[in-house]
Amino acid sequence: MMTYWELFAVILAVVYLLLAMKTNIWCWLAAFVSTAIYTVLFWKVSLLMESVLNIYYMGMALYGYWLWQQDGQPIPTQQGVPSKNIQSSSQLGPMVLSWSLNAHLILISITALISLGVGYLMANYTQASFPYLDAATTCFAVMTTYLVAKKVLENWLYWIVIDLVSMYLYFQKGLMLTTGLFMAYVLMAGMGYVMWRKRLESQTQHTGELAVR
Repeated sequence: MMTYWELFAVILAVVYLLLAMKTNIWCWLAAFVSTAIYTVLFWKVSLLMESVLNIYYMGMALYGYWLWQQDGQPIPTQQGVPSKNIQSSSQLGPMVLSWSLNAHLILISITALISLGVGYLMANYTQASFPYLDAATTCFAVMTTYLVAKKVLENWLYWIVIDLVSMYLYFQKGLMLTTGLFMAYVLMAGMGYVMWRKRLESQTQHTGELAVR
């Protein structure tokens, strides 16, 4: 029975990623249902932080859906006044951003420190398997999911690394369908980066400036 639920969750997870690559708002519905199933599955195999992570994913699915709905508003200029020469985001699709290298280095450093702290607590006070790896994938996934909701281009690069580490965890726990899913995720994350990069370049042509923060 658990295998059937895992298969259903995998299918919905693939649907989520395909829709996210196209910046389709309905990706968040698929994400909500898939992560609800995974919350239970990971708890049953003692990947405690992965289970908690999926509860967070459910909340982020709601937040992401709400945030992406805001893309129907006119794009403001630097002075905060909509320009007549700039198309609305409803015409261009959800607006993609790119963050600076320094911003990412700060984000990585903070997340890594939090991961070490969470891993230490799990190793000493819980029965969690692979506590440090479990904590690292969880903490970085929490951060990266926020980047997806904010439509930050570089989220796909984070997912490639997270998915590679997650594959090892799931393989060790016998979640073979999920392991296969994350193998596909690595390839799809690379495709997602290319697609979002093209969308960012298209936005640049319309706005005359690169959306970098």
